[in-house]
Amino acid sequence: MMRGLLAAIGFLTRLPVPSRVYDDARAKSESLAWYPLVGLIIGALLSGLAWLLRDTPSILSATMLIAAWVVLTGALHLDGLADSADAWVGGLGDREKTLAIMKDPRCGPAGVVALVLVLLLKFAALASFSSTPWTALLLAPWLARAGLTALFLTTPYVRSGGLGTALMEAPRQACIAALALSAAGSCLLFGWRGLLALAFAASVFGLWRQACLNRLGGFTGDTAGALAEFVELAILVGLAVR
Repeated sequence: MMRGLLAAIGFLTRLPVPSRVYDDARAKSESLAWYPLVGLIIGALLSGLAWLLRDTPSILSATMLIAAWVVLTGALHLDGLADSADAWVGGLGDREKTLAIMKDPRCGPAGVVALVLVLLLKFAALASFSSTPWTALLLAPWLARAGLTALFLTTPYVRSGGLGTALMEAPRQACIAALALSAAGSCLLFGWRGLLALAFAASVFGLWRQACLNRLGGFTGDTAGALAEFVELAILVGLAVR
């Protein structure tokens, strides 16, 4: 199971892990259950940076936090967001055209606009907190990665041979336990803010999952990445304007 954790860390972050975990098929499938914990690790690292920047002007602090967030995750989910935006606009409601556009490595205008808007809104949300946003920084990446685990458990994966194929074989009981712990932990640790963040995450999950089912009959790695970005954004903005 620890190899599964290392595989999850290696895929979801740019933190160094032993290269051998990438060749272990079992570790890849087991990694899905560790996604929420990796999200919590990302949040803890961002919170540590926020503590170091606690006396820095809010605009500069927010900018540095966003930059660190992108570097730490390797812009993995931002790439999925951009591809999904291009495909949703350019696909014109057609499933095959949408899937084809998502495979194109080039970023079109819709993808650029989506990236700018999401990063701008995240920055504005972080800069708007009256004090250091510990709660939001922990909850947003944590529940966003839990959302990915839930997506693989509940939704067909439509890209045969894609990166997510191995994750469809993940142990269901371990994944369900990880989701239950995430839901309970967010509420127990953060009270009504945790419950509110969980509601935001569940709402975004339900809406985006249904959109993917309507358009594609399931999801791809790119739409999973878009989900993570949408959940993070909803939690940050929601807690900022609560």
